[in-house]
Amino acid sequence: MTSLSDLPLRDDLRGLSPYGAPQLDVPVALNVNENTHPIPESVAQHIVASLARAVLTVNRYPDREFAELRTALAEYLGHDLGPQNIWAANGSNEVLQQVLQAFGGPGRSVLGFAPTYSMYSLLAGVTGTSWIAGERDDDYELSPETAAAWVRHSHPDLVFLCAPNNPTGTPLSLETIAAVYDATEGIVVVDEAYAEFAPAGTPSALTLLAGRPRLLVSRTMSKAFAFAGARVGYLAADPAVTDALRLVRLPYHLSALTQAAAVAALAHSDEMLAMVADIRAQRDRLVSELGRLGYKPYRSGSNFVLFGAVENPHATFEALLAEGIIVRDIGIPNHLRVSAGTEAETTLFLVALERLGQGPAAAEQDWESARRAGLNKLA
Repeated sequence: MTSLSDLPLRDDLRGLSPYGAPQLDVPVALNVNENTHPIPESVAQHIVASLARAVLTVNRYPDREFAELRTALAEYLGHDLGPQNIWAANGSNEVLQQVLQAFGGPGRSVLGFAPTYSMYSLLAGVTGTSWIAGERDDDYELSPETAAAWVRHSHPDLVFLCAPNNPTGTPLSLETIAAVYDATEGIVVVDEAYAEFAPAGTPSALTLLAGRPRLLVSRTMSKAFAFAGARVGYLAADPAVTDALRLVRLPYHLSALTQAAAVAALAHSDEMLAMVADIRAQRDRLVSELGRLGYKPYRSGSNFVLFGAVENPHATFEALLAEGIIVRDIGIPNHLRVSAGTEAETTLFLVALERLGQGPAAAEQDWESARRAGLNKLA
């Protein structure tokens, strides 16, 4: 049987591993920052009806410019944006890949601040763009001074800023974004995949777009919109940027079904986002309770919490998995990451984690308390 090493693979791809968090069938999945709240039934019915209409036309190519979707996304974002400012693709990963295809490539570089979203370096690699890993401040913060210094030192063609940062959850100030933009003549991408989970009133990088033609703000419907399986990502930028991305996109890259589903979901944005407040509450609960249990949770503006002071992350991961609960071991020593689930899922995680730290007797007592509360229906 032929193996990968037998194929004439590109030299720069040899030895690499594909991205992929574990996909396991467990009762409580808190490892990939999904929205664990289901789509409301009324919204689901509208989406299904829209798909039914769209499927009658799939003998024809979809709208290559996805005009209706771009209009809907512009209306959702506000900030005086129009459809000419919007681009979309099959998940924000494809959006970022297209950005690198257009503005990166061999002989060019992209700067990010580690630890950050692992797909950035992978996308850089597959597009032939050199990846530069800048350093963060203490507690994974990123000040304007630190960020701008790294830009001036490394002279990148692109800068990726994750706001809030994945996997640390760290918020990013507008001052840092502006400092980075002023320090470079290249493209600056602000990845706001988790923007809707930020505390109410937190300003978006969208407020910085006017007068900054090299600034791109990436978003996704996967998280706050509970649309991870639909694969819809998008960005807002100067219209010249969308013209550049047309040069690298595949023909008809967004299917008619994807467009129909996304437009229908956006028509119900208030209902789709109604669970965000509950998710924020569970995130804040995680921060509070993890601290009480003796761990070191970091401040988070996302739907997940990174926590340190884990003596043996792999053993803790495996012990939780044995309970039917999966979290994420992101490879940072003595750290794990957990997504904010429903109230019941979050409780199951916290009860299990506390039991692991207290010993068998207290564990049985805590688990029985949770069971009596009816939470075991998820397990």
